[in-house]
Amino acid sequence: MADDDLCCFNKDSFLGKAPKKSPLLLRMAVVVLLMACSLYISSVCLKQVGIVSVNSPGIFKVVERQCPVPNIEPWEIPYVHYPKPTMYSRAECECNPVRYFAILSMQRSGSGWFETLLNNHTNVSSNGEIFSVKIRRRNVSTIVETLDRVYNLDWLSSASKNECTAAVGFKWMLNQGVMQHPDEVVEYFRTRGVSAIFLFRRNLLRRMISVLANEYDRGAKLLNGTHKSHVHSPHEAEILARYKPLINTTLLIHNLKQVENTTAQALEYFKSTRHMILYYEDIAKNRTKLYEVLDFLKVPQRELKSRQVKIHKGSLSNHVENWEEVQAALQGTQYKAFLDIDY
Repeated sequence: MADDDLCCFNKDSFLGKAPKKSPLLLRMAVVVLLMACSLYISSVCLKQVGIVSVNSPGIFKVVERQCPVPNIEPWEIPYVHYPKPTMYSRAECECNPVRYFAILSMQRSGSGWFETLLNNHTNVSSNGEIFSVKIRRRNVSTIVETLDRVYNLDWLSSASKNECTAAVGFKWMLNQGVMQHPDEVVEYFRTRGVSAIFLFRRNLLRRMISVLANEYDRGAKLLNGTHKSHVHSPHEAEILARYKPLINTTLLIHNLKQVENTTAQALEYFKSTRHMILYYEDIAKNRTKLYEVLDFLKVPQRELKSRQVKIHKGSLSNHVENWEEVQAALQGTQYKAFLDIDY
């Protein structure tokens, strides 16, 4: 009987089966691996969008993207800026450096024409004669506030560009707050890295004729009842040129000297700033002078064009009512050459 019982045991009765491994450990390993991958992917994404976590869980802050250091000379560093407008985002342009400039000039010295040439450049924005509005130049505080808006790219005008701005500025007449607050303006230019472009006329007599004619048209409005300081067609220029101003020869030399003194004084005030000096006649006769301006502003070279048409062309004798008296007043003086200069 015992033998029968023994014979009833098979091989499996003596060899016990190995227990199956628990699936719990395998599942935990998979979960840990997935968590590690998720953390890695999240960290990469956060770096790309410029966001990092702070101590409090679930809270993130935006980190400003660091712009690469531009390849410039050390002396240029104060003149390179990265403005952050409050009215819009510069987006892809935020790492494009911007230079600040101001065109310092006098009325009827070609600054309007010169500015249209600059604005023909896709990367230059010159915002016009912004201080012609008196409230903006009421005191130093309003001047600084206006300058800050312009150079922070918060001054939106027709000069604003869709392309990345590389140079931004405006034209500033010397009688619109510059000479009244020279120390404060110069200090602003020096500390904020603003470059000055002086634009004058060599022939001050021709400038005087233009000033008188423009002042007359403010009231006469010769172009269909509209006053225009600048025109874009030869026909309009011809109409405006028909008026011949009468020049006060008694005050003529005094007025010419006064303009010269103002020019010299302005250059003296701004001698410590980065600046260049231009003359309207030189640019009109040689457009390659504009390449010097673009180089001064550190923007790409390109041909610049303007639609403006010159009003008073040719000999000045055709544009002055009392030409003989003017000739007599300037003969034998340092201003005699103004009578013959054609441009």
